[in-house]
Amino acid sequence: MERQPDDSRWTCLTERERTVARLAGHALTNQQIANRLRISPHTVNFHMRQVFKKLAIDSRVSLARIVQAHQPAIDITQ
Repeated sequence: MERQPDDSRWTCLTERERTVARLAGHALTNQQIANRLRISPHTVNFHMRQVFKKLAIDSRVSLARIVQAHQPAIDITQ
């Protein structure tokens, strides 16, 4: 069961985790994130696991809500 996320945990993420979280929160797939950041999908998956653990969430929907609360919209067409 998902715990109520503590939005202040956003600051506990590393810069790379925040970048991956922002992209995932804007509906990019792990493969798309990997291509954009020029890292492997395996590395994206690792970062996503860390983000979910640190934010105490278990879905991309929850992640999207947190991302929207902390970051302005990004251009995902690049």
